[in-house]
Amino acid sequence: MTHVTCGGFTDPRPATEEIQEICDEVKGQVEERTKKKYEIFRALQYRSQVVEGTNYLIKIHAGGFSYLHVMVFEALPCYGGEKSVTGVQQGHTSQDDLKPFGM
Repeated sequence: MTHVTCGGFTDPRPATEEIQEICDEVKGQVEERTKKKYEIFRALQYRSQVVEGTNYLIKIHAGGFSYLHVMVFEALPCYGGEKSVTGVQQGHTSQDDLKPFGM
């Protein structure tokens, strides 16, 4: 059973097709922030937090031994539903825990 603290992030979960679609949509924003191009950009794991919209914390395999932790905010549909990258951490490994940052 997934444990959720009221207002907090969910426990880590395996990435879904929907999470991969979010990653695909914000890949350009991540590349702009990191000044790198990624041939591989595969979501592995994620956590979410419901606010006035949804915050996602996603572990992404970016090729080789490169892993990113990316924070994405998805606005509510009534506010356009846009997705924006709010933070990127580079230099992670496949074993690093997903911990919220930059909030």
